Amino acid sequence: MKYYTTGVTLMPKVIVGSDDLYACALEAVEYLKKKGYEVIVTGALKTGKPEPWPDVAYEVAQAVSRGEVEFGVLVCYTGTGVSIVANKLPGVRAALCNDPETARGARLWNDANILAMSGRLVTNILAREIIDAWLSMKQPDPTERENIEKLKQIDNKHRR
Repeated sequence: MKYYTTGVTLMPKVIVGSDDLYACALEAVEYLKKKGYEVIVTGALKTGKPEPWPDVAYEVAQAVSRGEVEFGVLVCYTGTGVSIVANKLPGVRAALCNDPETARGARLWNDANILAMSGRLVTNILAREIIDAWLSMKQPDPTERENIEKLKQIDNKHRR
């Protein structure tokens, strides 16, 4: 986990980016803060206006790839575009999760480190449920260790 210090308290750091001011993206920021995370925002969440989704996804994925944050959250209209961009970076495993069970499985079986959501489909309430499911999985399923290692080997094989 990546932490920062505020006096005596250590808080895990996450990054949240969105190409527009979707309700679920705004909710993700506030909900993660309430859960005790230091939240770095980017894209429309930072500028207050629409931003290109490839740029937003790249910035979030860079922070995850470099190990600067514990995990990232990305939102665009479908969630697909930001997932595609994020998965181009080494060590990034972005998963499009528009329901809690998919989020739980992405962490449990795929060791995903970026949660992508659709700004069109995900409501505030659903965003909180998805985040809770994502956070409930602290470690990948040990029976998936071999598959996750294969995934990492493929990633390493194709690093530039």
